[in-house]
Amino acid sequence: MSELLQKLQWRYATKKMNPAKAVPQDKVERILEAARLAPTSSGLQPFEIIVVTNKAVREQIKPKAWGQAQVTDCSHLLVFAAWDNYTADRINMMFDLTNAERGGTNEGWENYRKMLLTNYPPRDPQVNFEHAARQAYIGLGAAVIAAAFEEVDATPMEGFDPKALDEILGLNARGLRSVSILPLGYREAEGDWLVNLKKVRRPREQFITEVN
Repeated sequence: MSELLQKLQWRYATKKMNPAKAVPQDKVERILEAARLAPTSSGLQPFEIIVVTNKAVREQIKPKAWGQAQVTDCSHLLVFAAWDNYTADRINMMFDLTNAERGGTNEGWENYRKMLLTNYPPRDPQVNFEHAARQAYIGLGAAVIAAAFEEVDATPMEGFDPKALDEILGLNARGLRSVSILPLGYREAEGDWLVNLKKVRRPREQFITEVN
């Protein structure tokens, strides 16, 4: 078994984290970088990550996350927040950044920009948000895998009130909406009912279909 698969076998959705054990910042940075490097549709990268270490803020968030202890016991709480809409400014920002980084552009690339500008901004904002949210989940998956590789426990969560979380973090003013949260920390085996239970997944033949 490869090292990566061994790490993925090791990880689980930690239910009890040790509040006295902090994740080293270099590990956190590598996890965040993995999420930043995740692929997104048209390379628009339509989400951001808010890293919450402030204990008072996490105490505010906890009751909005159904009292889940990982929110306050973790070392770092990552909030994945998607763009609330696609706008011409946002699309142009990413294309202009790409052109600046690559030192130029070409006709095909600019035609693709025009296609997105024609099709995305006129759509219903909720449709655009849902599309952006799906991109955020790609970043979330990258962060979960990177955390496993760093032997940092991570618990992806949707169990929270997004409107309340958006208000606490002031996301609406930034044109963002929370999609998922990811506490990072270290497991406290004593008191974690899941830690010793076997990881269960459907067998390969029930999960993968090959079309040859």
